Amino acid sequence: MDVGGSSGGLPVNNKQRAMLPNKARGEFTRNPRKDSEGLSESPDIEFKYADTDKWTAELSELYSYTEGPEFTLNRKCFEVEFRTHVSERKWTELDAAQHRAHAMRLLDGLEVIARERRLKAARAILYMAQGTFAECSSEAEVQYWMRYNIFLLLDVGTLSALVELLNMEIDNSAACSSAVRKPAISLADSTDLRVLLNIMYLMVETIQQDDPADKPEWKVIRETFRAELGSPLFNNEPISVMLFGMVTKFCSGHAPHFPMKKVLLLLWKSILFTLGGFEELQSIKVHKREELRLPPLPEDSIRVIRSMRAASPPASASDLIEQQQKRARREHKGLIKQDNLDAFNEKDPYKADDSREDEDDNDDNDNSIEAETFPLERDEVMPPPIAHPPSERVSFPRGLPWAPKVREKDIENFLESSRSKFIGYTLGNDTDTVVGLPRPIHESIKTLKQHKYVSIAEIQISKEEEFQKTPLSGGEEEVEMSSTELLYQGILPSLPQYMIALLKILLAAAPTSKAKTDSINILADVLPEEMPTTVLQSMKLGVDVNRHKEIIVKAISAVLLLLLKHFKLNHIYQFEYMAQHLVFANCIPLILKFFNQNIMSYITAKNSISVLDFPYCVVHELPELTAESLEAGDNNQFCWRNLFSCINLLRILNKLTKWKHSRTMMLVVFKSAPILKRALKVKQAMMQLYVLKLLKVQTKYLGRQWRKSNMKTMSAIYQKVRHRLNDDWAYGNDLDARPWDFQAEECALRANIERFNSRRYDQSHINPDFLPVDNCLQSVLGQRVDLPEDFQMNYDLWLEREVFSKPISWEELLQ
Repeated sequence: MDVGGSSGGLPVNNKQRAMLPNKARGEFTRNPRKDSEGLSESPDIEFKYADTDKWTAELSELYSYTEGPEFTLNRKCFEVEFRTHVSERKWTELDAAQHRAHAMRLLDGLEVIARERRLKAARAILYMAQGTFAECSSEAEVQYWMRYNIFLLLDVGTLSALVELLNMEIDNSAACSSAVRKPAISLADSTDLRVLLNIMYLMVETIQQDDPADKPEWKVIRETFRAELGSPLFNNEPISVMLFGMVTKFCSGHAPHFPMKKVLLLLWKSILFTLGGFEELQSIKVHKREELRLPPLPEDSIRVIRSMRAASPPASASDLIEQQQKRARREHKGLIKQDNLDAFNEKDPYKADDSREDEDDNDDNDNSIEAETFPLERDEVMPPPIAHPPSERVSFPRGLPWAPKVREKDIENFLESSRSKFIGYTLGNDTDTVVGLPRPIHESIKTLKQHKYVSIAEIQISKEEEFQKTPLSGGEEEVEMSSTELLYQGILPSLPQYMIALLKILLAAAPTSKAKTDSINILADVLPEEMPTTVLQSMKLGVDVNRHKEIIVKAISAVLLLLLKHFKLNHIYQFEYMAQHLVFANCIPLILKFFNQNIMSYITAKNSISVLDFPYCVVHELPELTAESLEAGDNNQFCWRNLFSCINLLRILNKLTKWKHSRTMMLVVFKSAPILKRALKVKQAMMQLYVLKLLKVQTKYLGRQWRKSNMKTMSAIYQKVRHRLNDDWAYGNDLDARPWDFQAEECALRANIERFNSRRYDQSHINPDFLPVDNCLQSVLGQRVDLPEDFQMNYDLWLEREVFSKPISWEELLQ
């Protein structure tokens, strides 16, 4: 029996169809609830976007599951040292003085020449940083002792010793050349590096958790540690720059044994701790606007996004076919608009040729508002509907979530077009003169000015223009040496290489990437020395590898987003420099490639084994792992890190394309619309908002047919995305009459960035005409001038030739 309802088969109604197995009815999952229009409805994903996941989750992601046996090894190293020098008593039973003495003893062990002894001391310190877990009976107790021990280690000066050792390991040419020659690299090749990076990560991750119950001296240690991390104390560069150097060295192929996941996690957490997270960014923005005497922000964007609800995703192909069949069974074909039928069968010109495409781009009739568009048809064929209060049928939003914004440029353009239309002349940049314009235009200008928004970036650009125009009279620029400024100065010389390296690793970690022989190997710090021999071991390693890649994507996406946001606040041209190099390194197609997958599968992936996560695995007795328990995964509705990564990548894409026509056209050229539209299936408000923003900027270029076929998406953009009052994003008027030279746009931006960087950071190219001149005779004559040796030997000849033999008319000289 053909259950699909095709020729020769029995017709299957919706109720029977919903009870069929997934494969039989051609759907991926059984929808929990169906409304009258056949739309798939599922609950919103309860995800709270934050700087990081829960502390325990962030701790567990540091270790791969293949590192499990090393927990016991660390404990043994600590216990041997402890029993030799202290006593048979437990660490938790000693007083503070004894704790401090033993910590300093272990620190001395890091300075011995013998590598083996240094490694044992480092492992013992790592065991302390892991909370001396063998003496703890619960995860909370492990966390308490972690915090206590880490503050103790910082107090005795462990950080500088660790950084010195890390520098030694980075420059260890023997280890690098050995790793390059090896056919297969495993965990064993990066042992020393992993131990050092583990200790440093645990320090940063633990210290950045601000606890109100901390002692006053701990708060002092915390602030000192933050300052040290962000200052150029080690090799005249912040620790983040040293870690960036490790990333580029790894990508160049000179150090394939570097444990890249740990390096990236430590880089992310160092930037997060020294520069601040999303809440700090908001407060810095508010403070900067106050300093520049700009009006306050119209709303707190973080709070607005958290209060938003997700929209229903566009209908899938099976839902649309059901709608079509339902209409076909009605006997009133003459009354149906032909356009609406054609739209069901029309192939979207921007749809990617992808077997995963499981939806039609037609949304014309896929929500309850659009369902009311055939009044004649409804009255003739269907019985009169049961009267419901209007609020039950259609729920309109109470108000738009965002205050509208208008730029100064928008007001100028509006006035220019109004003057040329009604009066026939223009006044340039004058936005105040409204003589001769009709009253409605006066009202429009008043409304536009009410919602005018001046950004910090606009002020910074105008100031930079002043510095370039008047280098002498413009005065000295006061540059605040904040952590962001110090980091930018540190990464400026090699920023293009850093961006390329990060994107290379992101490409290798993306689930859509195919395994290539020439691509970089990012699995060096997850593969064991001996490959698995049983099915269970293979399954466990498979989970570990997938988890490893997800964590790398999470770290890189967070690093890029944090840097873009902090640089944009610090100075717009710092942001533009980084953004332009990301675009040059093909960041836009890379992110689109990342989203060109079954995004719901990625977000609900179960690549974790909770019983093997730290600190659970060191406190509880491990149950026996089976293939069934590995396949089951955890019980979470979604994977926090994957949803976090997706939102970060969408935010990066928004930052790269905002107000840049050339980059918006890249979204169109790379056919991003169907890829982004698939991402709307994830019912999470924040993710949907950033997808809708990306769709909004390119809507006018997608053509009338696309807009007509995607009315539900257009409605969602209108309801959720901020409005620019005179932006015709939904219409695409006069596109042919606006021939932008995209190359010129990027070149002009690049020229501005280079002028900014050379003016502020390149001391060697300062024009000598602009240097201050010393006009005081005494100070000029008092300066010591070192003459060259050959001149001193021939001084008598020079004196005779240049002075004595030349007649001087003193009267003329004095006049």
